Amino acid sequence: MIIKNLFKKTKNSSSPVSSEDWESISPFAVEIINKLQDHNYQAYLVGGCVRDLLANIKPKDFDIATNAEPKEIRKIFKASRIIGKRFQLVHIYKGKQIIEVATFRAGLNKNSTTIENDLIKDDAGKIIRDNIWGDIEDDCNRRDFTINAIYFCPISNTFKDFHDGAKHVKEKKIISIGDPLYRFEEDPVRSLRAIRFATKLNFKIDSKIKEAIYEKGDLLGNISNARLFDEFCKIFLNGHGYENYKKLQSFGIAKYLLNLEKNYSGNKVYGESLKNTDKRYRDGKSITPGFLLAAILWPKLIERCSFDNGINVRKFFRSMDSIIAEQQRITAIPRKFTSYIKDIWYLQLKLNDRLKNNPNKIIKHPRFRAGYDFLLIREKASRDKSNLGKWWTSFQHADARSKEKMIGKVRKTVEIDGNFNPRKGEGKEFGFSEELR
Repeated sequence: MIIKNLFKKTKNSSSPVSSEDWESISPFAVEIINKLQDHNYQAYLVGGCVRDLLANIKPKDFDIATNAEPKEIRKIFKASRIIGKRFQLVHIYKGKQIIEVATFRAGLNKNSTTIENDLIKDDAGKIIRDNIWGDIEDDCNRRDFTINAIYFCPISNTFKDFHDGAKHVKEKKIISIGDPLYRFEEDPVRSLRAIRFATKLNFKIDSKIKEAIYEKGDLLGNISNARLFDEFCKIFLNGHGYENYKKLQSFGIAKYLLNLEKNYSGNKVYGESLKNTDKRYRDGKSITPGFLLAAILWPKLIERCSFDNGINVRKFFRSMDSIIAEQQRITAIPRKFTSYIKDIWYLQLKLNDRLKNNPNKIIKHPRFRAGYDFLLIREKASRDKSNLGKWWTSFQHADARSKEKMIGKVRKTVEIDGNFNPRKGEGKEFGFSEELR
């Protein structure tokens, strides 16, 4: 059946999904649901896409839940593969599109004393496989929040909503399914998800969830660094990083995502770098966790190598790897980003060095633009009046003769004031005064 015909068949004036929202539903997702139902399986859109449709937000990802098991889904869709060890899912492909299909699951009852055949643990008791299939109500009960547990069939234009999720979307509330204290013990990352959804949707977090975050937040220390890196990206790289940062601070759980300096609450670099990333996201510009990590970890690096009115250069370079390693114990950092981070830090030294032909070499560095952008953030955070950022802004757009004059003017200033600390090779005047306090 042609997808356009499906839409004509199901759209009607009484539908809770507006005609405009219908246009934002992935035709590929509808096609998958239709095919599963043709094979006598139940299939629904579920989770964030349904929540966003009801909140008048254009969905980005479309997840499908069904009572068909992964092997059965694979038989129906040739362009698909089963992924996951602990939780088996199916990815179905069409060109560059990927739709994730999950089988209805049943969560373990907290009072249960039996272990199903499909729940496998290692010798230490860690669950390594958890494929306990259930019906749609079982699947709904194991989800985190009511707003994420709404099932929508675009073929029949019907909803399955067992916990008043649609009502809570309308009321702009985030409510836990079940006791949040217990649910956060099951998965501590739910506390981060609650904060992220509240900020993204401008919803209020239920008081019981707030209490659970305060009481169970320390359990985030037991989550793998790889998973926390994924959460880091979702929280800080989706246009609401600064707001999320403030909420994490207020709940006292920022330390489970960021290796911050002790007096992090007053450091303006964090706020300025997050605001900058949020603006780039809104403007459709490229953003990378490498840049944000370089900015957020910068005060820690400066704290470790600063003295008097400058830094110990040897300590500066020696501390880079240890600072990154400390963050990696919290959140994994893919290798491609570690060199990116160190390049940005290295460029902060080089951007301070405007003698001889150095400026002409620096602007050819592949990470120059990122280093320059971070210089502007540091300058703004420190409210510095030296106009170093302004100098580099002008230098980039100057012709060769003007560049030579600019460098000559810097050289004359250095000859008068001096640039290096008497302990040559160890210390160097550097940075903005507020950074070095």
